[in-house]
Amino acid sequence: MTDTPQTLLEAVRYYSDAKVCFETMLSAKWPDGKVVCPTCGSDKVGVTRSRQKLQCKVTGCRKQFSVKVGTIFEDSPLGLDKWFVAVWCIANAKNGISSMELGRALGVTQKTAWFMLMRIREAMKTRTARKFRGTIESDESFFGGKAANMHKSRRERLIRGRGAIGKAIIQGLLERSDGDGISQFRGQVVPNTEAYTLCPNVWRSVQAGSKLFTDALPAYGELALRYFHSTVDHARRYVVGVVHVNGLENFWSLLKRCIGGTYVAVASFHLDRYLDEQAWRFNNREANDGLRFQRVLAAVVGKRLTYRRLTAQGDAGFMGIK
Repeated sequence: MTDTPQTLLEAVRYYSDAKVCFETMLSAKWPDGKVVCPTCGSDKVGVTRSRQKLQCKVTGCRKQFSVKVGTIFEDSPLGLDKWFVAVWCIANAKNGISSMELGRALGVTQKTAWFMLMRIREAMKTRTARKFRGTIESDESFFGGKAANMHKSRRERLIRGRGAIGKAIIQGLLERSDGDGISQFRGQVVPNTEAYTLCPNVWRSVQAGSKLFTDALPAYGELALRYFHSTVDHARRYVVGVVHVNGLENFWSLLKRCIGGTYVAVASFHLDRYLDEQAWRFNNREANDGLRFQRVLAAVVGKRLTYRRLTAQGDAGFMGIK
């Protein structure tokens, strides 16, 4: 659509109208125009645009419901005007937006803004069964507090060797563009860097017979059985012709800048959500601001996240970035 906003200022003005927000969610949730009742599944639904309400017309049901039902916005007392601005900000800020900053911008508390951002990150999760093919990079990175910022007693207790012990680990895969489109990232938090952890993740995500580039970590050794596997020893050099993992190094830099610069510290059991956020922006970097907003909005259906489920996991430990 040519009349949709393309800048944050245009978005704030455009979505300040509740009727516009309602129509936008109608088309995002039911792009075919066939509204379905979430209770009985019937498509005999009446639309009351003056009140932004929907009602099932089937005898025995007659349930009224909102366009928010079945989305990340469900049960939120906030209007879609604030939600849409929050979606726009997190989808288009290269290094993310903190809950403090979003709370001030929307006039809500930090706790509310944090919950909003977490629900939007739920919509940003990549769910696809497509396997990477062609030229693939695989690498892992460690996330945790800087030793220099720790109290001496804590540093002596936690930091061992080069400081990787006790840190969270993310394994990443990058499908190079090779001149067709843009490179794509996929990653996940892993418990260790052993072969029985890293190799199955590669097998599930990369098509057999692809070119696979990694560093010289011994755990990757058995990948040569399924892929054209080449390695580069970072103790000696970082690039050998086309063999390198610099594409992933670029992503790690973006992610660490996002966590360390914008969010400062994150709970270790929420690290996967911040990874989903940065991965989504990286994979959609060729789109303009308006298109990125529309893509997130199209993904909010069927991904409800309650505050109880969000907070009832893991410990309360926090980590910085190193």
